[in-house]
Amino acid sequence: MEKKGNLNANYLAYVAKIAPKTNEKKTLFHAFWVGGTICLIGQFIRYFLEFTFGMYGDELAGTTSVILIFIGSFLTGLGVYDRIGKFAGGGSIVPITGFANSVVSPAIEFKSEGFIYGLAAKMFVIAGPIIVFGVVGSVSVGLVYYIIGLFT
Repeated sequence: MEKKGNLNANYLAYVAKIAPKTNEKKTLFHAFWVGGTICLIGQFIRYFLEFTFGMYGDELAGTTSVILIFIGSFLTGLGVYDRIGKFAGGGSIVPITGFANSVVSPAIEFKSEGFIYGLAAKMFVIAGPIIVFGVVGSVSVGLVYYIIGLFT
């Protein structure tokens, strides 16, 4: 019987042999310019809304976010965002459009299982933990600020 350490070493050697090689510089460059382009589009939308419709503050930020989420969801539905993700990697995941993609992709994949058990139940498979962590984190920070406010 082989030792567990030797078995792990054999497995890691096998994975290293069959795993595709990655060109880190090329991958980082694609992620940088695609993510930057998404942010540039968001900034353009923000300026457009500000100068055309006179929006400012929270109204401007919320509307810009909703438009970017719609664009990300729409491109996911067309299958375009997945191709962008394969090309750009993390550059397409970090902006808010990546969050929209993580919600819409499972919904599209499981729509054949029905509206309730497929579309509605699977929609937050990937994004659900992020939402829960964000809500719990924000409530925790809010409680800390509230307690600090009681003593000042």
